[in-house]
Amino acid sequence: MARDYYGILGVDRSATEQEIKRAYRKLARKYHPDVNDSEEAAEMFREVSVAHEVLTDPEKRRIVDMGGDPMEGPNAGGGGFGGFSGSGGLNDIFEAFFGGAGGGSRGPRSRVQPGSDALLRTAITLEEAFKGVKKSITVDTAVVCEKCHGTGSESEKKPETCKQCRGSGEVQEVQRGFIGNVLTTRPCPNCEGFGDVIPDPCGECGGAGRVRAHRDLTVSVPSGIADGMRIRMAGQGEVGHGGGPAGDLYVEVKIKRHPVFTREGDDLHMTINIPMTDAALGVEIPVDGVDGTTRDIKVSPGIQPGERIRMEGAGMPHLRNQGTGDLIAHVDISIPKALDDRSRELLEQLRQHRRDQARVSSDEDGEESLFSRIRNRFRR
Repeated sequence: MARDYYGILGVDRSATEQEIKRAYRKLARKYHPDVNDSEEAAEMFREVSVAHEVLTDPEKRRIVDMGGDPMEGPNAGGGGFGGFSGSGGLNDIFEAFFGGAGGGSRGPRSRVQPGSDALLRTAITLEEAFKGVKKSITVDTAVVCEKCHGTGSESEKKPETCKQCRGSGEVQEVQRGFIGNVLTTRPCPNCEGFGDVIPDPCGECGGAGRVRAHRDLTVSVPSGIADGMRIRMAGQGEVGHGGGPAGDLYVEVKIKRHPVFTREGDDLHMTINIPMTDAALGVEIPVDGVDGTTRDIKVSPGIQPGERIRMEGAGMPHLRNQGTGDLIAHVDISIPKALDDRSRELLEQLRQHRRDQARVSSDEDGEESLFSRIRNRFRR
């Protein structure tokens, strides 16, 4: 007949894990051999330790809730040192009080484990980011061993139960401590905690079921991708131990610096340098865009330094959406530092004709001065 593990700890069948641990701590203090040396106390301590182990293990608790007893049968894990079962006993006290300080690994770990994700970086040009591109990459990763097909065995035989730990994946030893003899649990050194051993390890992978290898992949970089974004390639990461499912590969995209354009969001910024005569008279400047087309930027007569010219729809495409950003040209007006005689003469004639005079700018001026424009921009 299955034991009433809930009754041993005095908790309801709907008790949470925290309530189970709290009840166990209370009973462990009462019946611990260092506190109560009677035979009845020793027996109760063994019972509450087993009950705690069973009810804090989801799989064992599921068996109990279905009316079974996970501690009965060939795989029960009972009969350990001094009557303590599995990873229970004093080790459970450490776990309950100090969060697993006893070092128990709570049973064998699976030989087949999921693989890790991997991260790789690739660099593209701004033009490639505009159009989208397919990039060839080489990945140094773990792949399934072709010789044993991930089994880890030379003959692909199934693993055999470890004789040292009898399939538990753990071994126990007694150490003297400040509270007396302490039973500690650690992974079995013979099977490395798996609970079984491969009788004829594969000569290629050494029983791991995977080997390191270089893989050539093609990553599709979408149009409009921004610097620092990552592309997820599902199942292209490292294969897990024992030929377990592969993780994901993340490709981080770095966009190379462009000699003309600077990107902010999906807008492209550039600087145009205009001679003072073109600034006064107006001009059209051809610009080669990242999309391969040439556009004319129209500079209106009388444009001032620091002004911006916006060309809507001439920027970067929106990622996975319709539309594009804008192209913004920042105006820089060039003043000649050296003049030949003819240029000086013409400028003198222009000055006499215009009768312009240098003066101190004021907020009372009819037109906003360059200084005022700069100041107001910072205020915003």
